[in-house]
Amino acid sequence: MADDPLSTLEIPWYRTPFFERLILLALPPLGLLLVWTDFERTRGRKIFISIFTGFWLIPYLALLLFAAIGLDLLDLEFKGGDRPSIVRHRSGPDYLALEEDRRLRRAEDSARAPSTNLAAQASSVSPAQLPAYWTDFRGPRRDGHYDERPILTDWPIDGPPRLWRQPCGGGYASFVVAEGLAFTIEQRRDREIVVAYELDTGREVWTSSYEARFSEWMGGDGPRATPTYHDGFVYSLGAAGELRCLSASLGTVLWRRNLLDETGAQNLPYGLACSPLILGRSVIVLSGQGANEQAVVAYDTLTGDRVWATLSDTMAYASPALVELAGRPQLLLTTARRVLGLDPDTRAVLWDYRWEVPYNNAIAMPVLAGTNQLMISAGYGVGAALLEIRALGNAFEADTLWRNRNLKNKFNPSVFWQGHFYGLDEGVLACVNADSGARVWRDGRYQYGQLLLAQGHLFVLAGDGELALVEATPRAFNEKHRLPALKGKTWNVPALAHGRLLLRNASEMTCFDLRPRRTDNPAP
Repeated sequence: MADDPLSTLEIPWYRTPFFERLILLALPPLGLLLVWTDFERTRGRKIFISIFTGFWLIPYLALLLFAAIGLDLLDLEFKGGDRPSIVRHRSGPDYLALEEDRRLRRAEDSARAPSTNLAAQASSVSPAQLPAYWTDFRGPRRDGHYDERPILTDWPIDGPPRLWRQPCGGGYASFVVAEGLAFTIEQRRDREIVVAYELDTGREVWTSSYEARFSEWMGGDGPRATPTYHDGFVYSLGAAGELRCLSASLGTVLWRRNLLDETGAQNLPYGLACSPLILGRSVIVLSGQGANEQAVVAYDTLTGDRVWATLSDTMAYASPALVELAGRPQLLLTTARRVLGLDPDTRAVLWDYRWEVPYNNAIAMPVLAGTNQLMISAGYGVGAALLEIRALGNAFEADTLWRNRNLKNKFNPSVFWQGHFYGLDEGVLACVNADSGARVWRDGRYQYGQLLLAQGHLFVLAGDGELALVEATPRAFNEKHRLPALKGKTWNVPALAHGRLLLRNASEMTCFDLRPRRTDNPAP
């Protein structure tokens, strides 16, 4: 009997069992192609091999991702949610572009004679002549409200005029504005830099720097706390505890302290993030964790001498505020375990309310709702609560009026307006009735951005850098305008002063002019 001619055919090397398995492991799509084009295998065998390969694809893709990250082809970035996003490049400063921009600006300044900028000439009063207004984090009362002067709320299709846009250093600080200047703090390479910019041009007027670099993988590098302006001085706090008092006009250092060194506290996992607070002749700052009776420290505003210190709580990330509740001035503080009112004179705790957030991430500032009520809120599934502070003789008590999950402010404080709270509920804008805690509406996805309230409108800076103008009304969600303002991840709080809206993130900054336009023939 003659031999079967098929039995003498040589099997290709890539179809031998060893190499087929190797190809399935190394290149699963190619391996599956070889399996399904092998006419000697049964259909059932092919399905079995495909199922097995499908289970392998999950760790295979994970290995590819880790390899890409290790080769700087891809990266992981947290944008506020619980899971990281896969990105080509993480958000952050382009130092080469920043340095080149500032070099060109200096060259332009030196090439022309000093003159008043055109934007300032368009107004009868320059920003430097106006009273200081937006001097604190989130505004003069730290409540996210702007009520200084009328502004534009009906924008043209392409948005309000943009005065300037330029690169900046890293970090999550906002701006304060005074003396015609906008002050912020940035990370530039291995130094923290306090900077003063001309409000109407963005020109860098002065910088004050020192060696410091706080680095944290989830949030990113750089300082977190917005500086504070008071009576001609700027008070800045770096992410690792460097506290400085600087001349607002010149940037010269009047005094400096390192908060963590002086208190013996350890830094918080995401860095010190609370903006300094002025209280009379003192500047109040919050330390980290493990500070024995030194978690809250007051320094003399002019000499830097320590005035007092109190509390041993581990601090959190919500800035302090000076408020009046139940007829009593008090420091409103949020620590890792509680919200409390502190007597500014005696430093006695007037009342406290247990408030715990996973990972000690109490970040959003409490929001006042009247003379004796405040709303506290957090993400991580916690939700919000409305507290009523009642005076009981010389003592005080905090009662819970309602508590639910209708408003989860992760690190984006809400604002209170006409009986309602407006805020980002895990990235979605929501309106909540202050009396009942019921959600009125929830619409508009802005990621983990920030917002302010002005003239009955919400200025929402989305987590991707888009700027939206939304009516602050319980009737319905109404987004009137939306435009691209910045590029990249944007967590920084907007600032609004003298009709100029200042925005920044970890790579660029910009300023929009919201002043109403003049007309030659005004309507009667």
